[in-house]
Formats: sequence, C-alpha cells, structure tokens
Amino acid sequence: MAIAEERIERLHDLARAAATAGEDDRAREYVRLARRIAERNRLSLPLEFKRFSCDSCDRYLRPGKNARVRTREGHVVVTCDCGHQARYPYERS
Repeated sequence: MAIAEERIERLHDLARAAATAGEDDRAREYVRLARRIAERNRLSLPLEFKRFSCDSCDRYLRPGKNARVRTREGHVVVTCDCGHQARYPYERS
C-alpha cells in the first residue's frame, strides 16, 4: 500500500473521531486534506470515505446528526445540512 493511501485511511479515521467528538471544523480539515492528497497522487478516495463526506462543503457526514439518509427505489439519497444530495445505487436481495 502506498504512503498516500495509508495517509488517506488515517485521515478518514481522524475525521470520524473528530466528528464524533463534535469538532466539525477539525473533521472538515481532515476531509479537505485527504481530498488534496488523493488529487495530487491521482488516487480515488475509498468508497467509505466518499459515502461519508459531502462533496459540496467537505463535511464529514454522520447520519442522524448532520445528514439525512433516505431509501428510494433502487438508490439511497444522502442529504447534507448544506442541501447537497448524493445518490448511491443498491441492489435488493
């Protein structure tokens, strides 16, 4: 695993911990830093990181606290407090 990938994983853990502790500004900085590292190294962010961060305001999303999660026919809609929506497909089993 490359150093950049390890750093992104570590920043994801730090962002989750900061958001849980109520330090939203610190969590936002961790998300921004992880995005910059991924861009510089031409990496894609891990799927879990993409799903739990807002593309618009770089906020680490916590369902029920600063994000609303709804299921629709064939996809999940995650709405951040800033109003940005992300849609992810899922398959019914």
